[in-house]
Amino acid sequence: MSAGGESIHHLDLVVSSLERSLTFYRELLRPLGYVREGAIRGERGEVVVYLNPIADGSAIGLREAQSDAHALPYDRYGVGVHHVAFTAFSRGMVDERAAWLREQGVAIESGPAEYDYIPGYYAVFFADPDGIKLEILHRPEDPDLAGTVLQLAERVEALEARLAGG
Repeated sequence: MSAGGESIHHLDLVVSSLERSLTFYRELLRPLGYVREGAIRGERGEVVVYLNPIADGSAIGLREAQSDAHALPYDRYGVGVHHVAFTAFSRGMVDERAAWLREQGVAIESGPAEYDYIPGYYAVFFADPDGIKLEILHRPEDPDLAGTVLQLAERVEALEARLAGG
């Protein structure tokens, strides 16, 4: 891990339409803190636009396809990226982004829901305009504490059920 705390500096995605994808990703990621933007020229002279978070974190780069080597929509089970996950500041932000996605007509694959990857892991899964699977997630800073709280909640629920039945 680098001194800045990130393990991946940036990730570039190749998209079918830079204009369409920039509109989508800008609106999707702005509430997650991706408010800085910069463009460069890629190794083939193509425009690559990076969306960067205001704080430390990995940038997402978008560049338009220059090859038709892969079929569309994108098949996440072929060689390449399966999905990209973005961190939200809260569960409420996951819910808000899911609502925004629905307003945009984006199909939600699953969630928002809690998943058992680690205690308190809360996410929504969906695809970008090219079918690239994306995730917005919130995970507690202390998953062990979240697990303990979940266990206590289950115990309270069981006790309340016993009291109500007895």
